[in-house]
Amino acid sequence: MTGTVLSLPALLGIIAVALAFDFINGLHDAANSIATVVSTRVLRPRAAVVWAAVFNFVAFLFFGVHVATTVGTGIVDPSVMDPSIIVAALIGAILWNLFTWWLGFPSSSSHALIGGLVGAGFAKAGTGAIVSAGLSKTAIGIVASPTIGFGLALLIVLLCSWLLRRAVPSVVDRNFRRLQLISAALYSLGHGGNDAQKTMGIISVLLFSQGLLGDTFMVPLWVVLASQLAMGLGTLFGGWRIVHTMGSRITDLKPFQGFCAETAGAMTLFGATWLGIPVSTTHTITGAIVGVGSARRASAVRWGLAGNIVWAWICTIPACAVIACCVFWVLARL
Repeated sequence: MTGTVLSLPALLGIIAVALAFDFINGLHDAANSIATVVSTRVLRPRAAVVWAAVFNFVAFLFFGVHVATTVGTGIVDPSVMDPSIIVAALIGAILWNLFTWWLGFPSSSSHALIGGLVGAGFAKAGTGAIVSAGLSKTAIGIVASPTIGFGLALLIVLLCSWLLRRAVPSVVDRNFRRLQLISAALYSLGHGGNDAQKTMGIISVLLFSQGLLGDTFMVPLWVVLASQLAMGLGTLFGGWRIVHTMGSRITDLKPFQGFCAETAGAMTLFGATWLGIPVSTTHTITGAIVGVGSARRASAVRWGLAGNIVWAWICTIPACAVIACCVFWVLARL
């Protein structure tokens, strides 16, 4: 893995690993798209993952590739990037995703990948390899995405509650069961639009480092389609351990709360994706779920569990950086 030019089988092998990460990302983060719609019993689990997978896949029709460009060129200097860094970052992210999936904790696949890139880039070239502007943008997203999701969800709950203050509860429940199909679809679009672009960026920078994209970084259409497909297939298989945590253990959700959480999360993801910020869809929807729970009363949120999830978030980037750093050193000696 120390050479600059890869053979075709090696190149295809790394692309396959990247798409495997994308698949595991969809598997791990399926809960982000379907937890609320499943926990409110608007859709059965299998129908919910099909619904989410379809909108995950078609997301490329609605968004550009701004996030892919940030991941491909804005975290580690493209001149430093080589296959060893990419493989080490992917392995670090995949191992962390599988570990947190096994524990049932909704950690961030996005930040796992970014932590892997930072660790592998540092192992090769020290702090000079890290693009501070791109990392700062990501750091802002870590704090901003759950905070905005929380605030928007709280605001939407309060606004809808005021507008529907004289409505019959049974009618409200029936109407929001229908509306939640739309909000779940919108959230899945945002999830597919932001998360799949991380893999697009990784594959594209690999191709760029091999001189296969010419002098200008770009994201080929086939990379877009392959990444969206892998994400959609991963979502289709579902991440049931995390669905349980997200959908029922943080707070109890009804269709009204589910709609508000998904709508707030979708709005946050749409804005971040258009700005090219690789945020965590996990952080975003968790913040929104906590927001709708807090709108009822503070005690409606299981704060102990929420605190454990926050610790998983805090550990993600440094843990993946350490794993990727170790993997890079191993690959460098092969």
